[in-house]
Order: sequence, then C-alpha cells, then structure tokens
Amino acid sequence: MTAPGWRQSVIDYIRAEALPVDKFGHQPRLYALACRLGQEMEFDDDILFAAAWMHDLGVFLGHRPKDPAELARWDHVPYTIALTRKLLTQWGFPAEKLEGVAEAIRTHQPQDNPQQIEAVLLRDADILEQLGAIGALRAVVKVGRDTRYATFSSVLPVIRNAVNLLPDKLRLKSAQSLAVPRVELLRSLIFAIEDEAGSLLN
Repeated sequence: MTAPGWRQSVIDYIRAEALPVDKFGHQPRLYALACRLGQEMEFDDDILFAAAWMHDLGVFLGHRPKDPAELARWDHVPYTIALTRKLLTQWGFPAEKLEGVAEAIRTHQPQDNPQQIEAVLLRDADILEQLGAIGALRAVVKVGRDTRYATFSSVLPVIRNAVNLLPDKLRLKSAQSLAVPRVELLRSLIFAIEDEAGSLLN
C-alpha cells in the first residue's frame, strides 16, 4: 500500500472511532499545528502524521473503560500504542517507523520528556491545544458528559491549571511564542467567569 493509502486509512478509522464526535477535530488540528512548529526543522512526516492522528485512541468511547472507577485508573497510552502498531501494520505503514510512532505517543503528555523531534513536536502541539480558545472549548465540553466534571465549577480548575502549569513545559521557542496570546485569552476568560459568577457558578 502506498503512503496516501495508509494515511487515508488512518483518517477514515479515526473519523469513525472518535467519540464523542467533537474529538475528531483534535487530530487534524494537532497534525497541522505540529507541522507549523516544525517549519525549518527536519522531521519524519510519516511518524508525525501517524502519531498525531492515533495518539488518543484510548480516550475514545468504545475504547476506554465504561466503569468510572476503572476509568479513573485508566492509562490510555499502552492501549493506544498496542492498537496503533496493529492497525498501522495492517494498513501498510513502513515497519521501520513503527517504533518512532510508538515513542511519540508514549511521550506526548505534558509530564513526559520526549527525545526524538517528532515526539517534541507532538507534545508541544498537544500542550498548545489545551490553551487558548480551543483549550477552553475542549475543557467546557466535558461538563455533564465526563463523570469527573459534573458542573462548570469542577472544570474551571482545568483551565486554571492550563494557564499556570502548561506554558513552562513547552520546549520549542515557536510553541512558546504561540502560547502567549492563548494564555492571555484564558486568563481573561477566568477573570470574566469569576467576575460574572462569583461564588454562584455551579
């Protein structure tokens, strides 16, 4: 299978499996943002594409546990890596690049310490997706459908933590620059929420 073939298989699979359906938008945005960060840098586009599109498989409905207690303990990364290896192999992805994809997925979260360039690009882009207007939308949409966030008050700390903790974790100067207006937007949002609702947010 040619490269366009496996890429289309990836897109088609994620389009079908990304549930709730709004989760689908994260993948194409993430890949585009990672490529933007990687301008003027040498990286393997096959690895970056596959990792960006497949990295969240284990958080989709139908893939993650239904039981709230199990979900609270769920580490989606090993599941995602194992299924990604299987699927990419079936779709004709270059076998010699599978470990690169696995490593990028393994180290894509803010607390991780990626070493390969594709992993750094993916992680910084994923952090940026938690900031700004997109970060606010991704946080607020959890209210009422995620057992951890029953109210607006319960999700507000997620936005505060994004502002206070995530910018310092960015590695690339390009990502740090993009983060500045996104952080300011979230600060303004937090201020407005607190100003308008006070202790009555619920």
